[in-house]
Amino acid sequence: MILEIAILYVKPGQSAQFENDFREAGKYISSAKGYQQHTLQKCIEQADKYVLLVEWEKLEDHTIGFRQSDAYLSWKELLHHYYDPFPVVEHFEAVEL
Repeated sequence: MILEIAILYVKPGQSAQFENDFREAGKYISSAKGYQQHTLQKCIEQADKYVLLVEWEKLEDHTIGFRQSDAYLSWKELLHHYYDPFPVVEHFEAVEL
């Protein structure tokens, strides 16, 4: 399993609409091959800051499969205009202990 993490800074005053549009956008990401689950968390200390966590089967399910799909274009259209600055997206894998 690969964990995608993105810190999202939403433009001030747009959080409520962002959250509504994010609910709508969920159908696009959840339809992607290799998608497992996602969660959006709102920061308590900083208004308009969120963290997005997405679990994928493989890295390529996100970086190639989803990002090169029509579903991603719909996701992008719904959400990308909210971000300032644009988020850095990183991927992590579990360390066996």
